[in-house]
Amino acid sequence: MTLDELTDFGMHEMTDEEVEGFLSSQSMGTLGLSTEAEPYLIPMSYGYNGGSRLYFYFVVGNGSRKVELANQAESAAFLVYSAETAFNWRSVGLIGTIRELPEDSRGDIDETEMPTWRPELFETASESLETQIYEFRITECTGVRHTGLPPGFYG
Repeated sequence: MTLDELTDFGMHEMTDEEVEGFLSSQSMGTLGLSTEAEPYLIPMSYGYNGGSRLYFYFVVGNGSRKVELANQAESAAFLVYSAETAFNWRSVGLIGTIRELPEDSRGDIDETEMPTWRPELFETASESLETQIYEFRITECTGVRHTGLPPGFYG
């Protein structure tokens, strides 16, 4: 079924303003990187510049699979979603490019654009391990929302 066919059931495409507001109000998503077999998926906190870029902190160690895959990726995917109930949820799927941000470019990022939430584990690890900042440049964006019960549904 297409999204147009699903509007009768309460599902709608999000406007650009809704997507912007949703990405700005969230802080977690799932990063998808390509491998030769299945995709490599990892939950990530992110910062958003309010336009076309996300920022991630990578805590890296020797042989980091995440860093290896991000550095060789031609494109990546990122999914941000919020599901309050089965009939009240939103999701935004992003496609884009990912790259390590060079040291000399990090000063160009406003502190409000950086990830604000990091689990304590990563805070502790970042004290003894290297931290790198990665930039995700959004090239495609799709937002979908479902609010309320579908017509004819009575619980």
